[in-house]
Amino acid sequence: MATQLDRKLTLFPVTNIVIANMIGAGIFTTSGLLMQDLHNPLLMLALWLVGGLIALSGALSYGELGAAFPQAGGEYAFLSQLFHPLFGFLAGWVSLIAGFSAPIAASAIGFSEYIYRAFPQLSEISGTAVWLNDLWIKRILAMAIIVFFTGIHLRGIQFGARIQNGLTLLKILLIIGIILVGLSFGQGDWAHFSPNKSFSFDFGGWKTIGLSLMWIMFAYSGWNAATYIGSEIKDPKKNLPLSLLIGTGMVMILYFFLNLFYIYAVNPESMQGVISIGGLAVNLAFGRTLDSFISLLIAFALFSSLSAFIILGPRVYYAMARDKLFFSGLSQINPKFRVPSNAIILQGVIAVFMVVSGTFDQILTYMGFSLGIFPILSVIGVFKLRLTNKTVLKMPGYPWVPLFYLLSGLMILTLAFFERPIESGMAIVTVLTGVPLYIVFRLKKTKNAKSSN
Repeated sequence: MATQLDRKLTLFPVTNIVIANMIGAGIFTTSGLLMQDLHNPLLMLALWLVGGLIALSGALSYGELGAAFPQAGGEYAFLSQLFHPLFGFLAGWVSLIAGFSAPIAASAIGFSEYIYRAFPQLSEISGTAVWLNDLWIKRILAMAIIVFFTGIHLRGIQFGARIQNGLTLLKILLIIGIILVGLSFGQGDWAHFSPNKSFSFDFGGWKTIGLSLMWIMFAYSGWNAATYIGSEIKDPKKNLPLSLLIGTGMVMILYFFLNLFYIYAVNPESMQGVISIGGLAVNLAFGRTLDSFISLLIAFALFSSLSAFIILGPRVYYAMARDKLFFSGLSQINPKFRVPSNAIILQGVIAVFMVVSGTFDQILTYMGFSLGIFPILSVIGVFKLRLTNKTVLKMPGYPWVPLFYLLSGLMILTLAFFERPIESGMAIVTVLTGVPLYIVFRLKKTKNAKSSN
């Protein structure tokens, strides 16, 4: 097997991968959970806009980093070259566990929730065996879809990208259709936007805001997607930053109007705690029949984000293994399909394990906290690039744009930790377990270098 990737992706498929990575389980599942804690539709809408601005500032910063380091690996490549290989390794280690495997699991769970809503008769299967309840039927559906798309992306980046393009366009058209038809012809009430209870901006309220923003940032996660496949992008200094900005800007607009429809169709009390919020909104706006149809479409639309995660994650583990700082087998490229097949399979196995080991909101919080750490360190790298005159492409807004991202990210992590210390603590432990692993791989790399000399 070879260990080099080919530059085959143009702006259109790369932008599709960015959009597909962002529009996934988050926007179709988190608004009901947010309303459960916020109880204020206007505040929820405002936080979705704030989350979009944070993602856009991150995309601008990563555009500058990606132009300087157009390689596979994302934060792994940035932090290894800007600061120290330890930070890069830890970013890659967290990507394996929480950065991609957990979002794959979350997207698969979201898929199963919408399939259940589209086909309520599936619940009749429950009880046919002692262990076969509704929860396990959903888990089996989620695991099956992970295995299916892992198999697709073992067949090559171009084949996978064609599937990805189709799924992403379907998802964008679906969201635009729901927004336009729902707000124009659906049954709803603009009075839903008037909060029934005031929100208290004390420390408890700010903790809730921090956790809410962290869940919202999960829905926006993927604004940095193109940096993970930098080694496979044609003309990366142009196409990589453009794909981040175009993709993030489009998603920000779609998210705002989709949440506008949710609130218009569903009163805040009925929205609270509902995971399949898109199906509920369509149900109340148009009736049960269309609910089943749209729920089925949303379930298939979630394929797009799940598929994009499966494309991106293995490129990080591949880059680490290629640098001899991870299991060597993960650097191997399939000679026929030109993909890091071992890395793709490993990621699929971990995602399947996560499906059976946690609830949706636990995975969401653990993943959100984990994903928030290393982008902060990477954006600090923008300042180092400027100070050392190593910037290849100067993005607008410096220094205020990266500074806004840094302060926002630190605030979200701090408040979310106080609100959910157990899941946040598990994320920190995941990071720390990477330190002894790095030492082991580093010593092995040094030993092999000496023996070869």
